[in-house]
Amino acid sequence: MTKLEKIEQDIASLTPGEVAKLARWFAEFQADVWDKQIEDDASAGRLDNLADQALASHHAGKTRPL
Repeated sequence: MTKLEKIEQDIASLTPGEVAKLARWFAEFQADVWDKQIEDDASAGRLDNLADQALASHHAGKTRPL
């Protein structure tokens, strides 16, 4: 049995309340992973081109207030 299969089996044995608690924890975990990835990408300059494009569009009058 793989590690993932064991985790799946363990999750299947949880009570509905435990599943809800796990779901909340996992949503927060995924958000933290996403935040870290964005932070790493920004620090490495991988978002610079997108920011430049957005600013160019704004300066060209192609944006509108929210």
